[in-house]
Amino acid sequence: HMEIVQERLDREYNMDVITTVPNVPYIVYTTRGETIEVHNPSGLPDAGSIDYVEEPYISAQVITHADYIGNIMTLCLSKRGELKKQHYLTTDRVELVFDMPLAEIVFDFYDKLKSISKGYASSDYHTTGYRPSKLVKLDILLNGENVDALSALTHVDNAYGLGKRMCEKLKELIPRQQFDVAIQAAIGSKIISRETVKALRKDVTA
Repeated sequence: HMEIVQERLDREYNMDVITTVPNVPYIVYTTRGETIEVHNPSGLPDAGSIDYVEEPYISAQVITHADYIGNIMTLCLSKRGELKKQHYLTTDRVELVFDMPLAEIVFDFYDKLKSISKGYASSDYHTTGYRPSKLVKLDILLNGENVDALSALTHVDNAYGLGKRMCEKLKELIPRQQFDVAIQAAIGSKIISRETVKALRKDVTA
């Protein structure tokens, strides 16, 4: 559906739309004792003034055929989930309950769940409150210029992988120019990944 909307906006209104990862609200506690609710990465205070950050957690219930337990547990654990309950409803239907961050399911969790279970698994969740988490702001820079629309808040353990994937994807999407385009992923002043779109070669045969 998203691709259809993008295509119509482009064709009918000549609008070039950039889609970004969905965000969830975070609560930031500063070293000055302030509490700030942040809804996107650009609203995050300077790293030096942050005491700690809390993110929303959920209790996720997954009901699946027993054949797919292993795949689903692998998926949920990769999303920073923690298995809290495993209960057989029948001889071949299982209920799994995980505690996991809300941010980990808003993007592609449902599609992956359906894919690895061949459509048999169903899921539901409810929020359980906020917990402290080691989150960092991942910035994307094009030729040294920060692109706010591509910034993301992510867990420190996932930052390198996400930055690398974003740089590689942007390298595929950005057309070649008359000059090199440097694509960098950074946490603060530290560059964690880089790709380069090489400049077009000049035609000197004419």
